[in-house]
Amino acid sequence: MILHEFAHSPFCIPVRRILEAHGVAYERVAVPSWDRRALAELTQGAYYQVPVIEHQGTIIHETAEDPLAVAHFLDREVARGALFPDHCAGLHEIIVRQIEDTLEWIGFRLSDPTYIDSIDDLGERVMVIRHKERKLGPGCVEEWRRNAGALAQEFESALADYETRLSHSRFLFGDAPVYADYALGGVLGNAQHGGAYQLPSALQHLKRWESALDVYSVS
Repeated sequence: MILHEFAHSPFCIPVRRILEAHGVAYERVAVPSWDRRALAELTQGAYYQVPVIEHQGTIIHETAEDPLAVAHFLDREVARGALFPDHCAGLHEIIVRQIEDTLEWIGFRLSDPTYIDSIDDLGERVMVIRHKERKLGPGCVEEWRRNAGALAQEFESALADYETRLSHSRFLFGDAPVYADYALGGVLGNAQHGGAYQLPSALQHLKRWESALDVYSVS
C-alpha cells in the first residue's frame, strides 16, 4: 500500500494512524504542495489533493460522491468495519463533518505560517503562499500570524464540547477509536504541526485522549 501525502495534512495524519494501529505496512510518498502534477497523473486528471492511496492496482481518493472514500476504503480493507460501526451511524457522520469542516477551517491557520516559514527554497515558499492567497485572499498568511492568539481562542472554544465528551468516555464513542477520533486527531496534529501552537493543559481530557490515540493498537 502506498500513501501519497503531505506529512502535516489533517486528512493524511488519520490515514497513517489507522494503518499503523492495524499493523499495515505501507510506503509514504511526500507530495510537494507547490507541485501536484504527480497526483493529477496518478488519478488521470481526476484529483490533485491528498491523501491518495495506491493498493493492488487501484487508486483511491476522495470524490464528489464520497468525500470519505479513503476512510471507507480503510474501513473495508483494513479495519473490518471498526471505523464506521453501526452503533454510532448517523451521529458519527455529523461529527466527522463538523471536525473536517469547522475545526479544520480554524486549525490549519494556526500552523500554516510556521509550515510556510520552514520551506527553505524561496521559489517553493512563494508558490505555497500564492496558492493560499488565491484561495483565501491577499496577505492571509500574515493575517493568521498576527491573529494567532484570537485563532487559538476560537479553536479551543470549538473544542469545548469534545473536552466535555471525553470527560465521560475514553474515545468519542466508547472504548475504541472510530473514524471521528482519527479525524479529530488529524486536525489537532495539523494545528500543532511545527510547535507554534500546542493544546493548553486546561484541556486535560483532550490531552489524555490524544495520548491514548497515539499508542492505540488493535494487535
